[in-house]
Amino acid sequence: MSQRCYYEVLNVSRTASEEEIKKSYRKLAMKYHPDRNPGDAEAEKKFKEAAEAYEVLRDPEKRSRYDKFGHAGVSGSGFNGFSSNEDIFAHFGDIFSEFFGFGRMGGNRGSRAQAGADLRYDLRISFRQAVKGDDVKIRVTRNAECPDCKGTGAAPGTKVETCRHCGGEGQLIQRQGPFHVSVPCPVCRGTGKVIPTPCPRCKGRGLVEETKDISVHIPAGVDNGMRLRLRNEGEPGRNGGPAGDLYVVLHVDEDKTFSREGLNLLVNTEISFVQAVLGHKQEVPTLDEPAVVDIPKGTQPGTLFRMEGLGVPHPNNPKRRGDLLVHVDVKIPSSVSAKQEELLRQFEKLEEERPKAKAKKFLKKVGKAMGME
Repeated sequence: MSQRCYYEVLNVSRTASEEEIKKSYRKLAMKYHPDRNPGDAEAEKKFKEAAEAYEVLRDPEKRSRYDKFGHAGVSGSGFNGFSSNEDIFAHFGDIFSEFFGFGRMGGNRGSRAQAGADLRYDLRISFRQAVKGDDVKIRVTRNAECPDCKGTGAAPGTKVETCRHCGGEGQLIQRQGPFHVSVPCPVCRGTGKVIPTPCPRCKGRGLVEETKDISVHIPAGVDNGMRLRLRNEGEPGRNGGPAGDLYVVLHVDEDKTFSREGLNLLVNTEISFVQAVLGHKQEVPTLDEPAVVDIPKGTQPGTLFRMEGLGVPHPNNPKRRGDLLVHVDVKIPSSVSAKQEELLRQFEKLEEERPKAKAKKFLKKVGKAMGME
């Protein structure tokens, strides 16, 4: 057993957490893995050394004895190192299964449960469907379990057989110097099984194409680009694995009346310049019934009025809603009658006189205050 300090071997401190120890070991195991370092005796030594250190430090009881008594504290714990690389792979198979296909030597990978593939469906909906919600039907073409062979791929009345070439392991072990390298069996392609008589319907795939109508609930408040997840509506799993999911990607059409900013709706409304000057009660559209916005006197072009709670509901919380933002445009007439022009001239004159009247009144007040009157 290695006499180097186990903390030093794994490059961690004595106060390192269990997750830090595991992360460091994974990094070292990947670096010195025999498949990556064929024929390298030093790498094999470091590979075993890291495994020994991790075996002790990952166990709270062994780690406690090691912290108190060093290597002597764990020599009688029943752990005396690893006899071979295969022993390490078998012991830490859950970790090696995460490494780019590195795993324990041998083992029928093809017989493991496999989740089905996820699918994507692009759905175009109207603006109103997005903000109000809806239920729509979509038609999806996907793979499904072959009803004739029940997904086995073997013709009815026949069976799937164990691959004789690899003995059902799905892997063959090849020697490279003192090391063993695991490669997929070329006969069964890593499944460990062969199909002597393929199912005529699915040609041995175990899958057939099907078209299915699926109901999709669109929550109120969804936006362009959002994805809806329909569980287990994707490709079927293999060897008892779960089916994949179907992701419905939403594409929302633009609306002629409203534009959207998050949960807020923006609508434009037009008033005359007289209404802007004198004030006005303007009816504006909403997602439901029209509402009235109070335009105060002297409203300027481009003014934005906020009507709270008349926007879009939150997809995950319908009680939370955005606001309706009313953008006011002031319409300027392109032509006026003679009478209108006369009145406008009078208005202009009054506007010009108003500052003079204000100044005259101010000077009068100043003069009075100074005793000049």
